[in-house]
Amino acid sequence: MATLHRVAKDADTRKRDLFEPLLTSIQADGAPDKMVSWFTSPFKNPLKNRHSIDAGTSRTYLQSFDGTFEKDKLSPNTVAIPNHSILPTSEIHPDTSHRPSDAGSGPGIAPLRNGSSNPSRLSRTAPALNGTYDDGPAAVGMSADVSDGTSRLGSTPSKLSAPSSHTSVSQSFVKREPAEDENVLHTLSTRLPSSSSLSSQLTPAKSTTPNIEPVQPRTSPKPSINSPRASRISFNNLRPRSSIPTSLAPAELAQQSIHAAYSSRLNPFALHQNELYLLRTRISHLHVTAYLNIRNRILRLWVRNPLVGVTPEEAAGCAASSRWLGLAEVAYEWLLRNGYINFGCVEVPDTSHIKVRKSKNKQSKQKTIVVIGAGIAGLGCARQLESLFRQYHYRLALLGEEPPKVIVLEGRNRIGGRVYSHPLNNQTSVRIPEYARCTAELGAHIITGFDHGNPLNMIIRGQLALHYHALRDNSTLYDLDGRLVDKKQDTMVEKLYNDILDRASVYRHRPDASTIVSGDKTLIEAARDPQGEADAMISTSGTSRTEESARAVSDQLENVPGGMDKLTGKAHMVTGSRKKAAPTLAAEAMGWNLSSNVLASRDLNLDPVARGMENPTLGAAMDEAVKQYQFLLDLEPQHMRLINWHYANMEYANAVNLGKLSLSGWDQDIGNEFEGEHTQVIGGYQQVPRGILQYPSPLDLRTQKTVKRISYDPNGRRGRLARIHCDDGQVFEADRIVLTTSLGVLKEQTLAFDPPLPRWKLEPIERLGFGVLNKLVLVYEKPFWNVDQDMFGLLRDSDNPGSLDQEDYVKNRGKFYLFWNCIKTSGRPVLIALMAGDAAVQAESASDNELINGVTADLRRMFKGTHVPRPSETIVTRWRKDPFTRGTYSYVGATSLPDDYDIMARSVGNLHFAGEATCGTHPATVHGAYISGLRAASEIMEELLGPIELPTPLVPPSIKTESSPKSTGQKRKAEEAPASVSESAAAKAARLDAIEQEILATIIAEIGFQPSKAGSKKGSNPYLLFTTDKWEECKEGVNTNRRVATGNANAKGNKNDIRAAVGALWRQASEETKQQYREKTVGNRLTNSENAATFDARLASWNDRAVEIRRKYLEDHPGALSMEEQEAMWTALGIYEHGRKAKRKSGYADRTVKTEETG
Repeated sequence: MATLHRVAKDADTRKRDLFEPLLTSIQADGAPDKMVSWFTSPFKNPLKNRHSIDAGTSRTYLQSFDGTFEKDKLSPNTVAIPNHSILPTSEIHPDTSHRPSDAGSGPGIAPLRNGSSNPSRLSRTAPALNGTYDDGPAAVGMSADVSDGTSRLGSTPSKLSAPSSHTSVSQSFVKREPAEDENVLHTLSTRLPSSSSLSSQLTPAKSTTPNIEPVQPRTSPKPSINSPRASRISFNNLRPRSSIPTSLAPAELAQQSIHAAYSSRLNPFALHQNELYLLRTRISHLHVTAYLNIRNRILRLWVRNPLVGVTPEEAAGCAASSRWLGLAEVAYEWLLRNGYINFGCVEVPDTSHIKVRKSKNKQSKQKTIVVIGAGIAGLGCARQLESLFRQYHYRLALLGEEPPKVIVLEGRNRIGGRVYSHPLNNQTSVRIPEYARCTAELGAHIITGFDHGNPLNMIIRGQLALHYHALRDNSTLYDLDGRLVDKKQDTMVEKLYNDILDRASVYRHRPDASTIVSGDKTLIEAARDPQGEADAMISTSGTSRTEESARAVSDQLENVPGGMDKLTGKAHMVTGSRKKAAPTLAAEAMGWNLSSNVLASRDLNLDPVARGMENPTLGAAMDEAVKQYQFLLDLEPQHMRLINWHYANMEYANAVNLGKLSLSGWDQDIGNEFEGEHTQVIGGYQQVPRGILQYPSPLDLRTQKTVKRISYDPNGRRGRLARIHCDDGQVFEADRIVLTTSLGVLKEQTLAFDPPLPRWKLEPIERLGFGVLNKLVLVYEKPFWNVDQDMFGLLRDSDNPGSLDQEDYVKNRGKFYLFWNCIKTSGRPVLIALMAGDAAVQAESASDNELINGVTADLRRMFKGTHVPRPSETIVTRWRKDPFTRGTYSYVGATSLPDDYDIMARSVGNLHFAGEATCGTHPATVHGAYISGLRAASEIMEELLGPIELPTPLVPPSIKTESSPKSTGQKRKAEEAPASVSESAAAKAARLDAIEQEILATIIAEIGFQPSKAGSKKGSNPYLLFTTDKWEECKEGVNTNRRVATGNANAKGNKNDIRAAVGALWRQASEETKQQYREKTVGNRLTNSENAATFDARLASWNDRAVEIRRKYLEDHPGALSMEEQEAMWTALGIYEHGRKAKRKSGYADRTVKTEETG
């Protein structure tokens, strides 16, 4: 794995788009079984820009970029290389806080090895704290040294205690897991420089806008020292356009910005509901487009490089004109506060250097925020609070306060919560890098897509640079006798199951359409801002045509199940009609033969179950559909086993028997799924919470602090402290509490609240469900299965063998129904057998021997003729017995209401809530837990600073200038132009911006955009050229297959299916075909070389012509600029008049030119 390191060399600019790409295609041959790393090789050059584009394919990659600013320079650091694992570096003893002041150092991210047995030479070491804060490879019966004879940096086994309550083992040959990770690891720690920061004072890059004195067209409220709200850094004094690359075509800029918005869970063409609430009375429909352009460009900066925090200067530079600086200010603060930028393991702009005048009679004080729980939600919230306090330091100082102290309390002896990567006894790894640990995922396992807004994308790939394995749905199913299930039968039954789920989904709750305020899509796609004055404000102008048409479409179409995702057990949703075809016609289209004497018009009637029950469930409706289909089709016992295998897979996704899922709300998070490949982290998912804990500076974490009672102020009054009482007698006082405990613990009522939680809070806790999924980890010395398959399934028989009664299959269908092959991620021959639905509950009370004997017998039936030994190590999870979780994740219970998740998220006075059960858009997921932590941090910031203040006016009126007629006789000199008598600063800035925009438009119209090295390159990768040629062909084929498989004429395949089809086509292509593409790349390389050789000449020619056109414009528009304004313009461009030579800047090449004398 890669670890966090600094970027080597020096970099004297934060310009993001001026450098050549440093990364190449990750998978050139399209092979899907490679272990992918975002960073494929050590970087040889410093990464100075926000992004890198493969010019041949327009493929964009995140880059690792970090450093320390001193006088606008980046200090030298080290290169990010993919040769390290994130390991625990210090033991957490009870009540040990992890701050740099403790023992002079804090836990860092320590590399295990750097391609050898020696520690990395790139990491600086410091004295370690006492012990480790997390689990390590040391375990019962295992020496500190691994089998290769190399000590893992001084690791020693720790004291052992009784077995954990939620994991167990059986015989002596099986690994016995100590209680709550007291098998800890002592390693060297790397000292992360506490002085490292990104200054917000960096001089912004110059643009072609004349360097005129900054103007202040808006006035921001200037509160007195005693004002309850702090003022902000005004964007009035910042430069617009400095973050808009002059060499990037507007269409390309727009495309990148739109993609960045999608990658941040935001609609690039419409306001978020919270944005709408903030701006509704201060912005018109016309100005929405300008706001969205700026917001999307800010996101573009962040997505390009999430190791560099976006600064206010950069955000202001996303405005195309000084008129929009107010919108840039609001967009930046909204994105910052709500965790869309500058989140995760990132150095952020520090404002502690800004001097403010404090009140003489107001003493500085420091508040305390206590976060309960060191899972992803708690650590994410604490890290976000630390980041926000750093960025809002000056505003807190105006209030007379120090940045609040953040303390994280954890009851366990480890971090991660339900993200738990347990080290295996044998650390001799195969098929993974030698520096990665051999672990088994006892909790969260899969990252369900990086694309379309998963915040873990930025952390795992963009910041921690962890290796991960992309999963493939290449599974096979075994019947109960060990024979492989016929693929045709499997496909037919899967289609039938999808049809049943689709018909049951008719009864789900459909929320009311929310108000959507959109910008002008045409302008946004062209990166253009609107012209003209504001019309009516959003709050008074009603809905737009776009909103009305969207609602009309939603009345006819909806998301319907288009198939099952076997990797996650979730339904794959597609857009389809609400009207359902007759079941007889649908069955025949799937390939089924109807029973004799069945009328073609016969329909399924689920109303007696769906409408006749007080609290109908999804399982009851689907069971009824199965029974009615049995009258239409000749279903056999194998068909029933296959149907119930899919039932079990959905029970895995929801952690509960389908008979307990709400029929109306089981898919309440529909439409929020992320896209892209499902993946697993190599070496352990727990590296993610470790990275969040440690970087950029260690959080103040106290372990073995089990909270038994919380005293809080239900009214949230200032000065009223909350108290957290721990079972060891220690009491923590806090101004605000963030509680991230699981819904299972809240339902158990083992945590006391004083005063008791209000009834409106207790009701959703009671209504929502909290399920359980258990695993049986099987470790072998040698694999006996196909190691290239990521998973394989097993059909279970009914209690009554050969039964056609659906009820007979409920009890056993989830028992070892799916096996994960983890050799590519754990480094050992490991299978993880899943127990879902009722089987997961039964595992809580079953003995270890019973489970191990049962799974071994099943595997021996599946792999007849192959020696299947008993496992050398096993681990059984029992999450329901874990006192810190009481289960695995939440589900929508039969009595749940549509807004229960939202109510779970609401704070009660100074008590805030976070965790997956408080995230209605992404419940039951790690990323949902992380998003909830960001949301809780945003709530606390609003309590401290108040709502976001809007500049007044938000958008100043545009200043129209009269165009000067072209001279027909003797030209008037600029100094003879009539001077403006009382032109305001705002009017002057608007006039100069308008003239500059007109000049640039004239230049582009005549000679096009400035030549770019990246833009002139042609593809030099044969596989990517092949992909470009075959993409549409494969896309059509995948769409056709999807439509046939689902029976939905509007179904479409996803990008992963298309990529897989292209890869298969490439592998099947003849050598002659491949040679054609190789020859083409050779020609492209020659063309690229020729273009590179002539680039300087072409650039110089373009620059000369641009200066001529600019000069001609001024001649044709005498009086447009005064002499002083012309001199300021030429100075900003680096061109000095009166025959002197100078280097040009700001969008022009650095070359010496001789200019003509004027006047």
